[in-house]
Order: sequence, then C-alpha cells, then structure tokens
Amino acid sequence: MSVVLPSLLCLGLYLGQNTQAQNRNLSPPHITALPGSTVGSKNPVTILCQGPADAEEYVISKVGIPEPSEREKQLLSKTINSFRIAEMSADRTGLYHCSYQSGGSWSQFSEPLQLVMTGAYDKPLLSSMTGTVVASGENAKLQCFSTLKFEAFILSKEHGDRIIQSQLVSHQGGNHEAVFLLNQVSSTQTGTYRCYGLFEHYPYVWSRPSDPLHLQVREAPDYPDPMNPQHSTEAPDYPDPMNPRHSTEAPDYPDPMNPRHSTEAPDHRDPMNPQHLTEFPVRITTTVSMTGGTKEPAAWHLSAENQVRLSMAGLILLVLGMLLAEAWYSRKMPLNGHRQAPT
Repeated sequence: MSVVLPSLLCLGLYLGQNTQAQNRNLSPPHITALPGSTVGSKNPVTILCQGPADAEEYVISKVGIPEPSEREKQLLSKTINSFRIAEMSADRTGLYHCSYQSGGSWSQFSEPLQLVMTGAYDKPLLSSMTGTVVASGENAKLQCFSTLKFEAFILSKEHGDRIIQSQLVSHQGGNHEAVFLLNQVSSTQTGTYRCYGLFEHYPYVWSRPSDPLHLQVREAPDYPDPMNPQHSTEAPDYPDPMNPRHSTEAPDYPDPMNPRHSTEAPDHRDPMNPQHLTEFPVRITTTVSMTGGTKEPAAWHLSAENQVRLSMAGLILLVLGMLLAEAWYSRKMPLNGHRQAPT
C-alpha cells in the first residue's frame, strides 16, 4: 500500500506535466477574414481559423468574452474552421481570436483580428498637401478633414485593409481635420489611400471611406553634379579641346597649324608641293563653267607653265648661240680678207 500510493502520485505528476508540456508546445493558429477585415455595413464576412492537420476542434470568439461565440467540430476538414457573419453590424465589430484542440489539449489563442464596420457616417475628404507626385526621399503630407465632429481619423492604404496611421482630430474653424506625415517616402509607398472618421467610444465603427487618393513616388534620377568632385569620376569624361589634360585621352584630330600633329595626322596631299607629285598619279578633272565652256584641267596648266619656262630657256640659249656664232665669224673674216691669191 505504501508503494502503490507514491507510484500513483508520481504517475499523476508525470501525466500532469506531460499535458502541460503538450499544451505549451501547441503552436497558435492563424486567423483571418474574407474578403477583408474592413467590412461595409450589412455586407457578409467570413472569419477563418487555420491550424495543424491534427486539430480536432476549433473555437472562434471575441476577445474578452468568456463564452465562445461559435464552437464547431470539424468533420470534413480539420485544418480550417470558418465562422460566417451574414450581415455586418455594429455589435459584430471588435477583436476576434481563435484556438484549437489536439490530443486533449488546447492551443494558445491566435493574434487578435480587428473586425471593423464602415459606412456608419458620411465620408471625410482626403487631399495631399505636397501633391500627388512626390520624389523619393521627400516627405508627403496627407490631410483628412470633415465637417462632422469626429474624434479621430484613420489612414489606410489599398482596399482599406492596411491601417497606416491614426490621428486625433484638431479643430480648424468649423472643420475637424488630421494631417498624416509620411517621412522620406519610397517606391513601396506608391498606391491608393483613403481615410475614415470615427468616435473614440466606438473605435470599430467607422465612417464611409473617403474618395481614393493615388500617391505616386517618383524615383529621382542620379544626375552628376558638376560642382561636386565626387561625381567627376562617375560622369562620362568628354574630351575638352581647351583642356590639355584631355589631350592624351581625347581623339587626336590633326591640326594643320600645329607641326606636332604633322606625323600623326593623316597625310593630306598638297598638289602644289612637288614632293607629293611623284608619289600620286595626277588626276585630271574638268569642270564646266556657268557659261557652258569647259575649263582646262589643273594638271594641264602646270604642263603649259613648264613648257613656257622651257621655251624661254631655249630662246635664251638660241640667242646666246647666235651671239657666239656671230663673234666667231667676225674673228675669221679679217684673216680671209687679207689672203693673197696664189701666183
């Protein structure tokens, strides 16, 4: 008897610890709403609780309510439990969570799901104080205001499911407004925004959504700054003909006035240079004048000039020869004139 009682006590402690450990090891499920957690008045919504494959039973309930609002055993699918609301109303709004049972133990509750009803009040107006197109890295200011005495405004992005900011209302004259500041926007913040008005005593009952405001974030191009030396190596290095530092990098165009380029530049032939006349055949071209006549070729003019020079040289030689001949004959004539006839 003394041995059985301690054994039962140890078995009870072991089973209790095993149950607690199993309860702690069960991962919490995931809760979501379809088509979304922001639901229009009198529209249907379905709450889904997703757990592991060995889940046996699910509970979906409001946070803070001791008794669950819905409890169902899964007969067909053990991984998804759904709770459908046919018409959304103010009393259905609030925070929901869920849990599941597996192996006689209940899991921890899921993260809370905020279920909101919209359309209870008139819509506010949403505008951008910095324009609808903002450069990347700049700040954007969105203003939501209404003539109703709302106590807070909500700014959401894309279909009203992503709450960006909530602001208390400031009173400007007869309007109630809030300014939402988006610091150093990036391309991920491009999208459609809406705002809602609400009262603090009914935080899950919102007004109708404002008209959509599309915000576009434009990526600023990285133009090189000529005044910033950090951009000097990144910008294209265009050659500057006035800068001697670029003379070796820029294309070396020949300068006919610069003798340094005479050996590197293309050797353009000068027809007036006799050194080039022996290396290239003379191309004879003719041009027609406006009066219909044909001009003589340039090479022909060169030949005529040489002929004139040769003719002048020949004429001079001829004159010199004639003078030499006349001098020779004048020297021989006296000798022949005094010669006596033979006897």
